[in-house]
Amino acid sequence: MIRIVLVGLCALAIAMGIGRFVYTPLLPLMLADGTASMADGGLVASIHFLGYWLGAVFAARLPWSPRTVLRVSLIAIGASTLGMGLTEHVALWALLRWLAGLCSAFTLVIISNFTIKALADAGQAGKQGWVFSGVGAGIVFAGLGTLAIMAGGIGGAAGWLIFGVTSLLAAIAVSVGIGDEIAGSRATVARGRSGRTPMIWSIILPYGALGIGYIIPATYLPIMASNIVSDPLVFGWAWPVFGIAAFLSTLLAAGLQRRFSIRAVWAASQWVMALGLFLVALYPHIATMIAAGICVGGTFMIITMMGMKETHRVAPAHDVMRHLAAMTAAFACGQMIGPVLASSIYDLTQSFSASLLLAGVLLAASTWTLRRPAPPS
Repeated sequence: MIRIVLVGLCALAIAMGIGRFVYTPLLPLMLADGTASMADGGLVASIHFLGYWLGAVFAARLPWSPRTVLRVSLIAIGASTLGMGLTEHVALWALLRWLAGLCSAFTLVIISNFTIKALADAGQAGKQGWVFSGVGAGIVFAGLGTLAIMAGGIGGAAGWLIFGVTSLLAAIAVSVGIGDEIAGSRATVARGRSGRTPMIWSIILPYGALGIGYIIPATYLPIMASNIVSDPLVFGWAWPVFGIAAFLSTLLAAGLQRRFSIRAVWAASQWVMALGLFLVALYPHIATMIAAGICVGGTFMIITMMGMKETHRVAPAHDVMRHLAAMTAAFACGQMIGPVLASSIYDLTQSFSASLLLAGVLLAASTWTLRRPAPPS
């Protein structure tokens, strides 16, 4: 079981902590270097999420085995991260981030399906939190690494190279460690049985709202902090705090589940996240930035974990992966909208407050669908 947990944890650290989230702390360095504008940053982020959305849509339809897809995806994430430091062309950045997004979604869907099921089948469901903590661990690594890069004054391009080499080496190591818990052949549906069942929209809709709700701080939190405090060794801590909260939250979630239902934990987490957004929108200050980092970082992985577990609970066993893909696709739609919306509003107002308020309202309002308990499949 330890190997399975480590493979899942490290795979999510590479795919999400680095492949997805290293862009966030490195973007201020790219802006400071003059290699990217705020508009460029929003465009590249949205192209990344387009790749993530496509990965979610096609994750359950690929003609190759999940094990092969996972290995190729991890290697591609490392290579695309490395490539970001080798060019300053926005079009190439967009292509590389698109590839990272595509493969990050493949990785999340596969890990959420097979690794979580393997642990549950072995009676080790309590260790599922350690798997999802990989996202927070990757964010902490990216945040602290970027702090060191800023302290050394070596620039954004060098940062991409450092994280690229590190993630590529880690991807090779994880690929070697993948075992039978990840299917080595493509799943087939028994004859006479339809593999498609009605989608469970009561969980898909709030999960999609999470995409747009969390993505604005998850993309721009270090920039918001840098607008208030110019010292990088101060504002640079906003992202590691976000990651530490994400890492710890999934480990604490098991205790919450013993007292409350999955949907209750999920809904409460979205309200806490909305509170963090409201704090920053109404009173922009480094203290509220840190508070928002805790509120958002401390809940987004709990919501992700609850969403994946609820899908396993309510979706038919033979159709779980398609539901996971639909959940991830809805999430990705929100991610595509968020950066463009926030950067456009910022260009008009020189502030992220309006977009944070909108995102917070959407997060809170979407929880109404979780009030109706769905029977297990």
